[in-house]
Amino acid sequence: MEYRFIITGGGTSGHINPALTIADTLIKFYESRGDSCRCIFTGRKDKLEGELVPKAGYEFHHVDAEPFPMKPSGQLVRAVKAMPKGRKVCSVLIEEFKPVAVITTGGYSSVPLLLEAQRHKIPVMIHEANAFPGRANRQFGKKAALVMTGFPGTEGYFARAAKVVYTGNPVRDMMFTKERNACREALGLSSEDKMVFIMGGSLGAATLTGFAREALNSGRFNNVKFVLSCGKQHESEFKKLSDSYPNLDARSYIDDPGTYMAAADCCILRAGAITCAEVCAIGCCSVLVPYPYAAHDHQTYNAKSILDKGGCEMMSDDDVKAGHLIPLLESLLNDRAKQDSLRRGSKSMAMPDTSAIIAESINEVVQWTTKN
Repeated sequence: MEYRFIITGGGTSGHINPALTIADTLIKFYESRGDSCRCIFTGRKDKLEGELVPKAGYEFHHVDAEPFPMKPSGQLVRAVKAMPKGRKVCSVLIEEFKPVAVITTGGYSSVPLLLEAQRHKIPVMIHEANAFPGRANRQFGKKAALVMTGFPGTEGYFARAAKVVYTGNPVRDMMFTKERNACREALGLSSEDKMVFIMGGSLGAATLTGFAREALNSGRFNNVKFVLSCGKQHESEFKKLSDSYPNLDARSYIDDPGTYMAAADCCILRAGAITCAEVCAIGCCSVLVPYPYAAHDHQTYNAKSILDKGGCEMMSDDDVKAGHLIPLLESLLNDRAKQDSLRRGSKSMAMPDTSAIIAESINEVVQWTTKN
């Protein structure tokens, strides 16, 4: 039998990479049982999913969608106009592809597909990565056939869903096999070289890129290599800065951050749910800087769950801006015992069975819905 799924979720890598991992997981799961599985994706072609999904080898369909603002504005007009166009594409796709379920990892671009799935009576399944759910997932979770949560204790947000399962957050299998010395060798680093990896998410982070500039200008890290994933909006600025600092490697986006996270003496990262899951899967030394404007401050809760297990250092956005991260980084780079302690602490929180739990949970609901 062939099991077909339409998967959606976009805007940031925190939505897209889990969606891709779920697709990979489902294909392996059904093939291991002697069945076949086909996954296709929807999203916006002009956003990150339009680049990453085809690159991963999956069929991608553009859907018109715009975020609905919290207050009336011109953006509301654009969102209202886009919705019928997006729903029409999704309706045709559902009728032609005939999925057994629609799966979302969140984001406004998922809304047209989820509305049409409900109208066509196709089961909706949600993976919510964060400690506090996003708007789309909260809304559609009320009628979802399955909600999978990335953090324990979040079941209460989905009390009206048919089934809620704590699965953890899916990360690519390769993250669990990143070996520090092999990654350092792949990047051309000797045992004595020091490297700092800074990543502010797929869209960049002004505070972290600002810190990179400050650290380079301080003169305290001249013998340290900085690798910076700066986001497209900061790329031109840091390309120019690279001309002045030969120890800076700045890129708009890094396809394989796991290699750099494993190889780095220290990583400076935002605390998105998937980033936190990757920190634990790899077992890396990190300073997590929660994004202060995340809904309900969920990134602080994400980071604190690792901090409480001795798996990271954590610093507020304001403290980074105040210059407190420079001495902390300097201290960590000169304390290998502390680095190793943070690596052990984060690795102890890894959930290598997340993909299996997700596949089993989805299949269980699919089997039940097809029989009923």
